[in-house]
Amino acid sequence: MYLCEMGIIKVENIRVYAHHGCLKEETAIGSDYRVDVEVKANLKLSSKSDNLSDTIDYVFLNKVVREEMATPSKLLENVAQRILNRFFKEDKLISKATVWVSKINPPIGGDVEMVTIKLSEKRKN
Repeated sequence: MYLCEMGIIKVENIRVYAHHGCLKEETAIGSDYRVDVEVKANLKLSSKSDNLSDTIDYVFLNKVVREEMATPSKLLENVAQRILNRFFKEDKLISKATVWVSKINPPIGGDVEMVTIKLSEKRKN
């Protein structure tokens, strides 16, 4: 019997309405955002035990994203870093995490579907 060691859990296309941006109008009016997260962890125990407590709960990942997106930031990098900080602080199983934060229809002039920033971080021992 073979059991996985490292695994990936992804939560994709988390849609939120938030108030981020450098322009006063952006923080006042708000806009649509898309957030994607990917976390790496040792999933050997959970693949054997079938217990939620032995893995990373994607409900937790979604909750952190929604809570951090609710706090306005000038830069998407700032909100993405806050999400990463919470992941590592609140779930010891996460060994690496990547967060993509996309602003839908950004006010940059022209026909642009979205702008996206991506931050990745590994757990420091």
